[in-house]
Amino acid sequence: MSVYHITQNNFQEEVIRSSKPVLLDFWAPWCGPCRMVGPILDQIAEERPDIKVCKINVDEEPELAGSFQVMSIPTLVVMQDGKVANRSMGAQPKARILSMLN
Repeated sequence: MSVYHITQNNFQEEVIRSSKPVLLDFWAPWCGPCRMVGPILDQIAEERPDIKVCKINVDEEPELAGSFQVMSIPTLVVMQDGKVANRSMGAQPKARILSMLN
């Protein structure tokens, strides 16, 4: 699976109505730690077809970032059945990100 890019237009369909757990990455292209996490999320998307990995650019989607009270990036949020199940801030190693999904 590839990483989904989420906007206000597809948020309901891709995140809220997803039958799979969703790993949301709130990021920005200018953010160094975000660029470190990006390849890890690409790996997870390839290795775990049971999870939907999604990225939200906070510069392009400030309303979505605000609705999740994102104060610093990267912020990772796990959504399950349309609700927040877990979240973390800052760059995380792959093992820590995967542990958020369990």
